[in-house]
Amino acid sequence: MRLHRNLVYTTIDSLNAIFNEGEYADKVVARALKKDKRWGSSDRKFVAETIYEIVRWKRLYAEIAEVKEPYDRENLWRMFAVWAVLRGYPIPDWRQLEGTPERKIKGRFDELSKVRALKESIPDWMDELGVKELGEKVWAKEIAAQNQPAKVILRTNTLKGTKESLRNTLMDLNIETEYLKDQPEALVLKERANVFLTDAFKEGLFEVQDANSQLVAGFLDVQPGMRVVDTCAGAGGKTLHMASLMNNKGQLIAMDLYESKLKQLKLRAKRNGAFNIEYRIIDSTKVIKKLHEKADRVLIDAPCSGLGVLKRNPDSKWKLQPEFIDNIRKVQSEVLESYSKIVKPGGKLVYATCSVLPSENQEQVEKFLKTEIGQQFKFIEDRKMLASESGFDGFYMALLERKK
Repeated sequence: MRLHRNLVYTTIDSLNAIFNEGEYADKVVARALKKDKRWGSSDRKFVAETIYEIVRWKRLYAEIAEVKEPYDRENLWRMFAVWAVLRGYPIPDWRQLEGTPERKIKGRFDELSKVRALKESIPDWMDELGVKELGEKVWAKEIAAQNQPAKVILRTNTLKGTKESLRNTLMDLNIETEYLKDQPEALVLKERANVFLTDAFKEGLFEVQDANSQLVAGFLDVQPGMRVVDTCAGAGGKTLHMASLMNNKGQLIAMDLYESKLKQLKLRAKRNGAFNIEYRIIDSTKVIKKLHEKADRVLIDAPCSGLGVLKRNPDSKWKLQPEFIDNIRKVQSEVLESYSKIVKPGGKLVYATCSVLPSENQEQVEKFLKTEIGQQFKFIEDRKMLASESGFDGFYMALLERKK
């Protein structure tokens, strides 16, 4: 087990782009993996995992290394040295790593790990918010779970095949998967692999989608022949799932504020063989008004803090600000009041977020039910899914029915 100079240099360059230039970790990692065609799978794995690890533990490593933002290259090397020592790598005799204080690093790790915000490497405000909303005990478990690397979960595209046939196809490519209990379309990868390079992905046999995210479309109870509206479709993971559950029968309207996201969805839909989707950009209130009381089912996958998916997006710990969460709660209330009017009497609505905060979830639903439009709905059930309990992303979903 030794460090290779070209892989480490790429890691340092990538950390500079994420920490100092505000780039998103997933985009930086994707770019880094294309840097050298001679790299094997173990080389690419080292680069991707090391970047994500140092991003995930940024605050703890910076404290141990005694460096402060903005991080110059020397600081980034010191943080890398902390990672290498704590991971048990022998420190090579490179100029940048000269004088790495291995015993001091281990000692500071033991000392600093006594403080939760440092141990779990999160901003103080986030730790305080988590305790306030979930309580000390639940939050401690949840943030620890959110610091575990995310599993890769596939969702079978049932428009093109079964879970069993997909599993066999992947087995032929030496990609082993396991079934998930009570998840009709999900497969879990036993080991991480770049599934996006496979012909199975290019042919639209599956999408990558977290297990708890896969529960949302079924919770909405969409059926073939219905008129269904996905009001915050984004790039369309849940839209595509609903298209498959509808078996391409009926009308599925995918809406979003951003045309670029709907363009991505169009490409994915083509690959998936999903052709009952219509695309509408929300560029005025008229777009919503035209659909008032017209839909059998409405999904509001609301914008949120993303505090349920930190394991997937560790850099969001550093990009997120407390004022953003205050603002997003207002947006959630507005979206719920406005888009709920699309549901016809007797129709159903699901409000969902990838947050674990009650103020973004059940409290929003309770507040909505007291509004003028909300009083036309009855609450059916909700599900609160914590990463610490499920092993997957933190999610919330509430099912409401519009009174006849």
